[in-house]
Amino acid sequence: MQIHKFGGASIKDADGVRNLVKVIDSIGTKDSLIVVSAMGKTTNALEKVVGNFFDNKKELKSSLQEVKKFHNAILLDLFESAQTEREHEVFSVIGRLFEELEYFLDHNRSPDYNFVYDQVVGYGELISTKIISTYLNNVGINNHWVDVRNLIKTDNYYRHARVDWDRTTRNINNRVVKDQLNIIQGFLGSDSNNFTTTLGREGSDYTAAIFAYALGAKKVTIWKDVPGVLSADPRYFENAKLINCISYREAIELAFYGASVIHPKTLQPLQRKEIPLFVKSFLEPESEGTRVGKGIKIEPEIPCYIVKKQQVLISLSSLDFSYIVEDNISYIFSLLSKYKMKVDVIQNSAISFSVCVDDLYGRLDELLLMLKAKFKVECIKEVSLYTIRHYNQEAIESIENEKTVLLKQLTPETVQIVTK
Repeated sequence: MQIHKFGGASIKDADGVRNLVKVIDSIGTKDSLIVVSAMGKTTNALEKVVGNFFDNKKELKSSLQEVKKFHNAILLDLFESAQTEREHEVFSVIGRLFEELEYFLDHNRSPDYNFVYDQVVGYGELISTKIISTYLNNVGINNHWVDVRNLIKTDNYYRHARVDWDRTTRNINNRVVKDQLNIIQGFLGSDSNNFTTTLGREGSDYTAAIFAYALGAKKVTIWKDVPGVLSADPRYFENAKLINCISYREAIELAFYGASVIHPKTLQPLQRKEIPLFVKSFLEPESEGTRVGKGIKIEPEIPCYIVKKQQVLISLSSLDFSYIVEDNISYIFSLLSKYKMKVDVIQNSAISFSVCVDDLYGRLDELLLMLKAKFKVECIKEVSLYTIRHYNQEAIESIENEKTVLLKQLTPETVQIVTK
């Protein structure tokens, strides 16, 4: 089989859905599975709904209404000859999904933000795939809509669920009809109680890799609004260049450091079965894009830039000038794990320890309180972490220019610089 993944930018409006049809026509539908994200910025909009559920009940209905209006406009454009549920079933299908979501918001009593987040945000993918599946059938591309939550089983680590590979692989092989076009949701799974879980933001790429691994797919193609893997994010860096080909190892390094084109977990299952990954533009489907595979040297070999903003730099030193050694480091990491900090870079000396983290779960204050009981603590918020692979001096200087460098760490292939 061939696995294709389309992100939210590719289906941000009705014209995007129509373009998806053109891409599907060009790649064919035989033995194919398509993974689809939420439309446009729907995930962001649903995150606002979750925030209002907890902190601003007065705005809850209006924020949900914005999500409805966005999708309804797309429906009316795609199915303009049938604008009532009596004339086309898709209107009532999408209506029922919103009714489910409203019922959850009205009746949920769980105070767990992460649990509520997964139950709410997952509707973005359910709605988008229903719309696309119905539209494809309307234009003569027969397909089978699949609820991915019945296939990908995970633990209950909400927002960053971990896959039960044995159960998931069995489910996929038993339930995916391999000789037809399948439409599934990215990003989603379910736990042992069948509550929705999510695989982390941008997790639809990971979904594609899970299915590719389970099915022994021929290849995976991720369709983006950029020509392929670039040497830098064009939103933050000028003169970003296309990387024509790259090894799994190099791509994993870039993903680990925060490159946004490929989800960090995507490459590992593909590497295990040596399934090639292609990153291509849905605007130019005939272009070559980037190929990721085994033992491929990066081409061209140029500096690759990654930036992660809104990070937190925590610097610790011992209160009595004693060494920060194994026991202290173990204690520090146990706290980082307990408060769910994403560690991006560490640096230590005899009596100091610095760590740059991403406070994904908003638990920084709890962490700092615990650290202050044992260490002298300095915390600098809203720092930026720059990583350069295959750096040269010119590349380093371009980052450091007119910035305050708080931390710098070099290895033969990589430099990381924390700035304010």
